[in-house]
Amino acid sequence: MSILVGRDTKLLVQGITGREGSFHAMRCREYGADLVAGVTPGRGGQMFDDDIPVYNSINQAVDETGANASLIFVPPAFAADAIVESIDGGISVIACITEGIPVMDTIRVVRYLKGKDVTLIGPNCPGIITPGEDFKMGIMPGHIHKAGRMGVVSRSGTLTYEAVGQLTDLGIGQSTCVGIGGDPVNGSTFVDILKMFQDDPDTDGVVMIGEIGGSREQEAAEYIGSPEFTKPIAALIVGQSAPPGKRMGHA
Repeated sequence: MSILVGRDTKLLVQGITGREGSFHAMRCREYGADLVAGVTPGRGGQMFDDDIPVYNSINQAVDETGANASLIFVPPAFAADAIVESIDGGISVIACITEGIPVMDTIRVVRYLKGKDVTLIGPNCPGIITPGEDFKMGIMPGHIHKAGRMGVVSRSGTLTYEAVGQLTDLGIGQSTCVGIGGDPVNGSTFVDILKMFQDDPDTDGVVMIGEIGGSREQEAAEYIGSPEFTKPIAALIVGQSAPPGKRMGHA
C-alpha cells in the first residue's frame, strides 16, 4: 500500500468544526479517504457532513470508530497538546497542518515521541497522499496527483505540488507524497521518509525537495550515498539565490 496511509486507514480530524478543518476534511473525504470521526472538545455529539460523529476526545473517537490516523487543524497554542493526545490515544500516523507552533512546544512533542510506534508528519506541513489508494490526509490538491510508483518527499508544500504537477504531466505517477513541513523541528526527517520508500515495494524511485537552513538535507545526502539506499533519486535544494543572512520561508 505504499507508505504510511492507504485504503485501510481510518481518518479522524482534530479541529473538524473549525473553518479550515471542516473545509479540508470534506476535500479529504471527496478524494476517497475513510473519514470516520472528528474531535473538537466541547462539540461532542454533533455530526459533521450529516454522518460523521464529532467527539470530545481522541480516546472516545478511537474507541468507537477504530480511527488510526489523525489530521490536525488546531490553533498553534493548543496544537502540541492535540498531538500528544493523539499519541496517547493510540493513533499511529499523525499529520499536523498547523503553522506557527512554538519551537519549544514541538521539541517537547518530538521528545515525547521517542520510543513510541507513531509517525508524526509536520507540523506546518501539507500532509500525505497515496493516489493509487485514493487516500489523502492534508491540504494538497488531489486532482494534480496520479497513481504510480514514484515517491515524493519535500519540506515545501507548494514545491511539492509543483513537482507532482510536472511528474503527472510527464505521465509519471506517484506512490506516496509526503510534505514533512518547513519548521526548524519536525516529527519526521527526510531520512525517516527515505527509509520508508527504500523498504516500499510499490516505490521505484524518489523525488526529494529540500530548502536552505538546517542540516536535514546533509543528513539525507549521507543516507542516500550509503549502501542502505539503492533506489534512483532526484534531489533539489532550493534557495541558491537567496540573499545571504536573510530569513527565508518558514524557518
